[in-house]
Amino acid sequence: QVQLDESGGGLVQAGGSLRLSCAASGRTLYDMGWFRQAPGKERQFVAHISWSGDSTYYADSVKGRFTISRDNAKNTVYLQMNSLKSEDTAVYYCAARGFYSADYDKVSNYNYWGQGTQVTVSS
Repeated sequence: QVQLDESGGGLVQAGGSLRLSCAASGRTLYDMGWFRQAPGKERQFVAHISWSGDSTYYADSVKGRFTISRDNAKNTVYLQMNSLKSEDTAVYYCAARGFYSADYDKVSNYNYWGQGTQVTVSS
């Protein structure tokens, strides 16, 4: 059984910053990612990081503002979010997968999910 626990969400003004954390427990994981879901919208890809941390990918909407990183000694993945905009408001989900895939930006590319943490950006 794998458990992902997100933390760090909250309310922030536009232009501000937040750092999300995702602590993983259970068996060894491979790649991990962050997705977000706004009310009435589908869950969308935000960022992905490989197991080694050597490869990272971002959605165009967050590129240059968000940074994904990981500390494997702590089994934790982070999402540093800077220059936040009102359109970043959503529930943010941590995701992980215990299998190899060349794809990284679809919900189906991951088989473990956290419970989500709310990020609200006020304008």
